Amino acid sequence: MASLLPPKIPSISFFSSSAAAPLVPKPRRIPRRQLVRAKIREISMPALSSTMTEGKIVSWIKSEGDHVSKGESVVVVESDKADMDVETFHGGILAAILVSEGETAPIGAPIGLLAETEDEIAEARAKAAAQSSPIAEPEKVVANLAAPTASPPKAKPITPANQGSNIVPFTKMQAAVSKNMVESITVPSFRVGYSISTDALDALYEKVKLKGVTMTILLAKAAAMALVQHPVVNAACKDGKSFVYNTRINISVAVAIEGGLITPVLQDADKLDLYLLSKKWKELLKKTRAKQLQPHEYNSGTFALSNLGMFGVDTFDAILPHGQGAIMAVGASKPTVVADKDGFFSVKNTMLVNVTADHRIIYGADLAAFLQTFSKIIENPESLTM
Repeated sequence: MASLLPPKIPSISFFSSSAAAPLVPKPRRIPRRQLVRAKIREISMPALSSTMTEGKIVSWIKSEGDHVSKGESVVVVESDKADMDVETFHGGILAAILVSEGETAPIGAPIGLLAETEDEIAEARAKAAAQSSPIAEPEKVVANLAAPTASPPKAKPITPANQGSNIVPFTKMQAAVSKNMVESITVPSFRVGYSISTDALDALYEKVKLKGVTMTILLAKAAAMALVQHPVVNAACKDGKSFVYNTRINISVAVAIEGGLITPVLQDADKLDLYLLSKKWKELLKKTRAKQLQPHEYNSGTFALSNLGMFGVDTFDAILPHGQGAIMAVGASKPTVVADKDGFFSVKNTMLVNVTADHRIIYGADLAAFLQTFSKIIENPESLTM
């Protein structure tokens, strides 16, 4: 019969195997976990956008020796989209600046050192001196390697046609635009054009422009309303194997700025009324000019709009933005002779709209149906103010 008594717990011996009798240890007190606090912390180059690989220090807001509070801005960094203030996650003293203004650093690289107290400042500065800047040295090597290229012997092969030319490297933003455009070209895209009467829209614009509403906002609102009925045009293809149906309608609008191009995003454009949308747009433009857009304010678009009508452009094609399914290119509204169904001629204001789309997920019939809906909204724009 099996024993009902609990089995004996084997004893734990702390003696060697030659000991006569093992001892059962007394219960030990588990020491309280010691909190280890770093006295010197690194300030790292943050990733300010999904396409950013390195950042350039525009300016240090704080100087070496300044006290810094948690969440306080310490440095301004130029990303591939905008200049942004970078906050610190810890308080302390800015003991050492590792990357000076005008220099660049890859994502995650240390750009400064924070000391917890004044006692650690000397240690932090010694650490900074010991680990020479990981950015400055490679730049010196590149400069030394590039120097012979600019020397007279290398300049001899230049043909007369190239004499007097000046090579200017891309800025971070221009490099990002170049990269995105090259990636966009690999997407199988197609274009569909549509002619739309704008007499009613022009009349509405004359009324609402007094309240600060621009033609671009009217177009963005009309596009958002049409996208509600045609969600596939608001979709995207990320992996070449599936549809990504976006639950929000965020209209990214192409804006030319000095030295580049950026697309501030009107989020939830279908849900905001015309005047609130206009207010949001003014705020975005203000941030754009000051280079203070946050990443979600320029990389969350689901449908793009490019309007060159204010420049008198009749028609143009826009390159599909990387990661989006479609972009609308809008030309100027101009008087045009048109014939009605009975053959009578008249003069009406019309504009030409071209949409470029990702053919992997959007087909010709999809764009045609979307443009028909968009045209009806433009030609009967009362719903834009509701």
